[in-house]
Amino acid sequence: MTVWSDLTGQDAAIAVLRAAAAASTAGWVSSDMTHSWLITGPPGSGRSNLAYAFAEALLSGEPDGDVATHAQVVARSHPDLHVLATEGVIIKVADVRKIVERSHYAPSVGRHRVIVVEDADRMTEQTSNVLLKELEEPPERTVWILCAPSEADLIPTIRSRVRSVRLQVPGIAEVAGLLARRDGVDPAIAERAAREAQSHIGMAHRLATSAEARDRRAETLRLALGVRSTPGAVAAAARLLEIAGDDAKAITELRDAEEREHALRSLGVAPGQAVPAALRSQIRALEEDQKRRATRSLRDGIDRILVDLASLFRDILVTQLGAGVELVNLEISSDIARAAAAATPARTLATLDAIQEARIRIDGNVQPALALEAMLVSAIRRPQTAGQVRS
Repeated sequence: MTVWSDLTGQDAAIAVLRAAAAASTAGWVSSDMTHSWLITGPPGSGRSNLAYAFAEALLSGEPDGDVATHAQVVARSHPDLHVLATEGVIIKVADVRKIVERSHYAPSVGRHRVIVVEDADRMTEQTSNVLLKELEEPPERTVWILCAPSEADLIPTIRSRVRSVRLQVPGIAEVAGLLARRDGVDPAIAERAAREAQSHIGMAHRLATSAEARDRRAETLRLALGVRSTPGAVAAAARLLEIAGDDAKAITELRDAEEREHALRSLGVAPGQAVPAALRSQIRALEEDQKRRATRSLRDGIDRILVDLASLFRDILVTQLGAGVELVNLEISSDIARAAAAATPARTLATLDAIQEARIRIDGNVQPALALEAMLVSAIRRPQTAGQVRS
């Protein structure tokens, strides 16, 4: 087992980063190594996992990592590793300034100080400019690793100062193999989860290990297939919001309770004891962070629903066109066939466009309920009677 063992479908990217780690370990100047990196790839491709694997290789001084460093990186407790991540919608300027200050500290135990910036695409232009100044004149022994869906998500001046490593979407078989090997999931369940998650590793893990997540996804598809009228679309949109909220709560509630308990314990407050007035501001700050995380989690839940709906109407379209490619939602192929017979390919394409438009609107702070209602109106499919012409 090496630091790269749990990464799947990214052999080319691993080869680039391993060569860089080897050059750094050898202590000689090489074109393989640079001070700033940008790892890009679609959601679920493993950007952050690859970033931390690279960080571990650099911090350990071994191209394949070592056990002691691995444990510290997993716990985010290594003294030379700093992580800039956000539970909110954007990364704050103050957080970037704080991490920039830390980047000037000399490494304490190894050759490098490594800073990983998750979701670098969540930086505003002002925040990006603060980081840009640091990338223009970086400390000699600091390595920056940025993660984003694509290079276009960062301002051009940052893109010109980093070396990009692009990830590809891993295959379904590769993701299923990872779930079976790493998580002990039954191969049949792993294959279905990988297929329905469309090779998104994180989502595939949730579907493979949570019956509730699988049930919520199945209900999402049933709701979309059952829309027969405008009032039905409005009702379905309301239920989709509830599903997204339930999904978000399942992810955040347990973590919130654990964080609050840990915070109270660290402040010396016994279980059940009232929080002293002098400490209430710290608890309020924690609660505000948790509210921001809940907002982001809800948005992410809505977006996952829209991605699932896109896979459904993609299946309907390929059925209408007789494309002969495997369905994502293979288990409901009979329902998909009935939906395909109830409309033309042009109508299905219009629905796919409406799903994408809903994602754009929600990202632009349109009320999610309104965006979902507008999208589902385009998904109305009425059962056809004999002699009817499809519309």
